[in-house]
Amino acid sequence: MMSIEYTVYCDDPAAHEFRVEMDVPLAGEEALLLRLPVWIPGSYLIREFARHVLELTAEAVLSDGARRPLAVTKIDKCSWRVLPPRGARAVRCRYRVWAFDASVREAWLDTNRGFFNGTSLFLRVEGRIREEHRVRLVPPSDSRCAGWRVATALDRAEGTAPWSFGDYRAPDYDALIDAPVAMGPLEFVEFSAGGVPHTLAFTGQLEPVDRQRLASDLTAICSTTQALFGDIPFRRYLFLLTLTDEGYGGLEHGESSALLAARRDLPWPGMGVPSDEYVRLLGLFSHEYFHAWVVKRLKPAAFTPCDLFSENYTRLLWLFEGWTSYYDDLLLVRAGVIDADRYLALVAKTATQVLTAPGRLRQSLADASFDAWIKFYRPDENSANANVSYYAKGALLALALDLQLRERGASLDALLRLLWERHGRSGKGLEENTPFAVLHEMAGARLARWLEKMVQGTEDPPLAALLRRFGVQWREVMATLPDAGLRFERDSMRVATVRRGGSAERAGIAPRDELIAVEGFKASSAQWESVLRRRGAGARIAVHAFREGRLYQTSLELAPPALERVELRRMPRATAQQRERLHSWLHPAAQQ
Repeated sequence: MMSIEYTVYCDDPAAHEFRVEMDVPLAGEEALLLRLPVWIPGSYLIREFARHVLELTAEAVLSDGARRPLAVTKIDKCSWRVLPPRGARAVRCRYRVWAFDASVREAWLDTNRGFFNGTSLFLRVEGRIREEHRVRLVPPSDSRCAGWRVATALDRAEGTAPWSFGDYRAPDYDALIDAPVAMGPLEFVEFSAGGVPHTLAFTGQLEPVDRQRLASDLTAICSTTQALFGDIPFRRYLFLLTLTDEGYGGLEHGESSALLAARRDLPWPGMGVPSDEYVRLLGLFSHEYFHAWVVKRLKPAAFTPCDLFSENYTRLLWLFEGWTSYYDDLLLVRAGVIDADRYLALVAKTATQVLTAPGRLRQSLADASFDAWIKFYRPDENSANANVSYYAKGALLALALDLQLRERGASLDALLRLLWERHGRSGKGLEENTPFAVLHEMAGARLARWLEKMVQGTEDPPLAALLRRFGVQWREVMATLPDAGLRFERDSMRVATVRRGGSAERAGIAPRDELIAVEGFKASSAQWESVLRRRGAGARIAVHAFREGRLYQTSLELAPPALERVELRRMPRATAQQRERLHSWLHPAAQQ
């Protein structure tokens, strides 16, 4: 059986370049079309990975073993054509890839670590994507990289030791690019969940870490997630965690996930009650692990299969990302790694994020999902006014739907399992109307119409009333200072955002303006706060600012305080029914 083979060299880490050799056996082709994806599944933005490809050359391997240089013709932004001569048995391509993106989406290489997604490194041979693909990872020769190890969900070839450089294989191109590779001075935490081996491989850690707690908490989270679906669709699972001074993010894959976090997020020996940073990290683990079911297998019809060279539009990200965002924290309390009060505080934080963003009243969740390719990953100064997060508001909508289902003797758990059984196991994608149709079947037309209205419109979910019936009090806390309708950049008097229709907009203040004086005194964070506190709502304050280097003066009328945060508390005098409902939601039986 023929296979397409790649050899990846990381012998020039200081230059931040991977060197790749690609061997393609020929089967009578007149031409080879080589293409590099323009986006990576799970991150809905055209990223143009080909912009980092350097010095692509090709040569033919003739039947007698001789080599002949070949012309490589670039035919569009991400595609190249190679014409092998008659009788050639293979084509070898050589190229380099600039690797200096510290996110989980592209590639990175320096003397401390290496990381790459296949979408950044592996050219695809059109017409040959169903063949076996093999990868040889060559260890760096740089002495500063001595002792490096490798972690990837790719299958090891015979003769390659665990966690080492060597030979790996994938049954096809899609599997090849769905298994990121991490390398460096890796450390490992291994545990079992549901009888399936799991590994956390991490690099960049400098402080002491409570490995036992990590293993225990991850085991509980993974086991609880497995119980929710009643199915484990993989043979093993790998978390790839990169630790930096500042960082947060994740990207899901079929049998692994790539995660980025700050070093301080890890648990330390003797920590006791989990820190906010550690809870956030556990939520990230939970989120990406949940995606192994939802998105990687249960997915929109528009992603079956994915077109890696164009946008793949769906209006269902409110479900795939929003429901995942709902469950990522809910599974923490169900797993016992946080308590109910901590969980309610996390829900309150999400509610605050949504209700303080005016854009939720202008963009629907369906539109936000469809426009993810041009809006969500490209925020600007007006995003808060114009857009809604299908993650955050989608999570609140999932909560509102779950509570209503539970009042009817059902649950979002049951609805999710039904979707999994019908579409996840088989890989049959969800059509745009499928969630509403299945909800109609489970709970009736009224609730299905309500959900469709919420997804297509901009109304806020009625969470205060719903939570009250579960013994949870919703409280909206107003700010102590009057509202000026703007926010500054961190540690600066440069305007970051101006709320649509607010005081600053009416005064003519715009994003990127820099305030230099307030009421005749030099502008500073302390001076600004002092003026707001002393003058109060209804007062007018004089402001001097620069815009594009030109000084202007204006007068701003302060508005009453705006919403600062939402608080959720368990009712101290909840009824027996309310307490029972709350318990069945946060601590359901293993299976319903």
